[in-house]
Amino acid sequence: MIHSCVLRRARVVSLVLVGLFLVLLVRIFWIQTVDYDRYQAKVIEQMTTESTVNARRGNIYDRNGVLIATNISTYRVFIAPSSIADAQRKADEKGETVDLADQISRGLSSYLNEGYGVTYDFVMKQTEYTKYLDRTIARQVDEKTADQIVAFVSENKLGNMIYLEATSSRYYPYGSLAAHLIGFTGSDGTGLYGLEYIYNEQLAGTPGKYIIARDAQSNEMPYEYELYIPAVDGYDITTTIDIYVQAALEEQLKAAYENSGGQQRASGIVTDPQTGEILAMAVYPSFDLNDPWALNEYDEATLLGSGFSADSDEYAKLKSTLLLTNWSNKAITEAYVPGSTFKIITAAMALEEGKVKTTDHFNCSGAYVVNGITIHCHKTKGHGPLTFSGGIQQSCNPVLMNVGLRVGTEKFYEYFDAFGYLDKTGIDLPGEGNSVFHTLSKFQTLDLATASFGQNFKITPIQQITAISAVANGGYLLTPHTVLKITDAQGNVIESAATSTKRQVISTEVCNTISGILQEGVAGDGGARNAYVAGYRVAAKTGTSEKVGDNKDAYICSCIAYAPAERPQVAAMIAVDEPTKGLLYGSAVAAPYIARLLETILPYMGVEAVYSAEELENLAVTVPNMKDYTIEQATARADQLGVTLRVVGNGDKVTGQMPEVGSKMEAKGGVIVVYTGDATGEEGVVVPNLVGKSAAAANQLLINSGLNIRITGTKHHLTGVGATVISQSHTAGETVAPGTVITLIFSTAAETE
Repeated sequence: MIHSCVLRRARVVSLVLVGLFLVLLVRIFWIQTVDYDRYQAKVIEQMTTESTVNARRGNIYDRNGVLIATNISTYRVFIAPSSIADAQRKADEKGETVDLADQISRGLSSYLNEGYGVTYDFVMKQTEYTKYLDRTIARQVDEKTADQIVAFVSENKLGNMIYLEATSSRYYPYGSLAAHLIGFTGSDGTGLYGLEYIYNEQLAGTPGKYIIARDAQSNEMPYEYELYIPAVDGYDITTTIDIYVQAALEEQLKAAYENSGGQQRASGIVTDPQTGEILAMAVYPSFDLNDPWALNEYDEATLLGSGFSADSDEYAKLKSTLLLTNWSNKAITEAYVPGSTFKIITAAMALEEGKVKTTDHFNCSGAYVVNGITIHCHKTKGHGPLTFSGGIQQSCNPVLMNVGLRVGTEKFYEYFDAFGYLDKTGIDLPGEGNSVFHTLSKFQTLDLATASFGQNFKITPIQQITAISAVANGGYLLTPHTVLKITDAQGNVIESAATSTKRQVISTEVCNTISGILQEGVAGDGGARNAYVAGYRVAAKTGTSEKVGDNKDAYICSCIAYAPAERPQVAAMIAVDEPTKGLLYGSAVAAPYIARLLETILPYMGVEAVYSAEELENLAVTVPNMKDYTIEQATARADQLGVTLRVVGNGDKVTGQMPEVGSKMEAKGGVIVVYTGDATGEEGVVVPNLVGKSAAAANQLLINSGLNIRITGTKHHLTGVGATVISQSHTAGETVAPGTVITLIFSTAAETE
């Protein structure tokens, strides 16, 4: 009985064993066949280590090949807390008194505190994470600081506790120049704003891999088990931007903003109206691309004046808001009320539809009644009799309302759409905003009347300059763009940009008519006369619009221009948001700076000045190089220029001079001081306060002080008649050398547009 029971148990055990063996065989078969790939991958993962090979991010260039964004080598500094703990234990066992954590914390914080904000307490805290092999102390450390840390590590034998890892960081050679257009990258190298963001995929490239096989003891296996997949470098981008034009725009934008006491930033754009290429785009105040997280001086003052504690949530929130606002590209993201600059478009509609002729006569009494509502002209006493051309040049609201009503709501809306105002322009930059306008069903006669002179709707600056460029180029609406071509590391063109025409909006004949009207207004007595540039035919229109909202006393002052009027090669606009000082009109806040901008960039672009006889007679002179001249030669040259020569010293030859060679100055009352012998200079003179003075008064003050004058920023460019100084190149009270040229910006007194 017992025997049979044992046999049964033996059979059961045998069957169980056989069953388990069969299950094991099936499982092995399954693993080796059906799940072979999955388990092979797991084995390979355990046998290999994989390292990423970073791709080089592509460079960004201006249109002439000037490098404006590239990469530099920086270093990540990190420590190995577990190694520090092991070394400390060994030191303790030997009876050594060294405190490695303290030594490392003191050393690294001494090198990384300034510029990187690394404190002793921070490093000490990282040493406490003894289970970790890698704790980052600082990123993007420059080479000089890295060398100091390497020396510290070597001197104190800390090689297995402190490490430096070479990394590639984005670097912008021109700092804040074109900051809002170029944009910047994050700590991981990914584009966050501007071109860096919108073209991130092309710039970034494709990372490579380096795979090393290891045996059971984690030793590297022979070379044949290694695999290297090279990285593919990012493409380079050549933009449409011209760094010279960009710098000129930013200089004038800054001056316009500061001299007018702007409160809500200023924006500016320069384009080629024939191609849609953006030559320059800027917002002021700006920020440093190499340190985008730092507030500019204006925002820093706002933050410090907030009264919030530096460690409060309110402080952090305000700082974040200020940063985000400043990073946004106002030239394309924010809609504004265009004011009288839009009258160019209303005029184009009316002329194209045959609703008006340039010689048609109007009478401005100072107001116009529409549907029982009285709408005033900016000149409340009225302009009196005007032709249509005169109405545009004098920026008369009733004239534009009259012709706008002739066009009618449906046609006006149709042209508004055709000029691109109802859609984004499609510019290749992120965050483009759109207009705020009535729907056609709700666009009534009263709305038409106010819209005809640029009020009660909003458009973006990029929409406005794109539409005005259509008038400048013969009627063609183009897509603005910022990139000329994309190339690989070998220079092969991967993609190139071409002019993209959306449609022809108006005829070339109408465009030529409007350009003539605008140019005559600048050269004559129009509202845009402060945009006058001697030797060039400039077509321009100014605008002053009231900001709708809580602040009823705030304005946006702007000026838009293109030149030469007969064949424009450049279009430009400047808009200052909420100016607070001086005359708060576009003719005073923006037009003089448009004039200086064009005066700077037109010769650079190869546009030759053609002077009238009057201009040639009174043209400012360029100071020649008189070094090594005899006194007789210097006197003769001064006589040719129509200026006075003042000799300092008893020598026979000129050894120095003031003004400097190449300076421009008005000949009337001008003086060139030359030094001879051992004479090196005279006692400095104090610059007088010239703001608010007429040209004659300012010139006399400067003559009395032994200084020279340079007049800019008014249609009376040569004499300054009827104009007053709105800013001066040297601060009142500043001490300068005798003969220094003081450049004055004049503005004619003009009523609001």
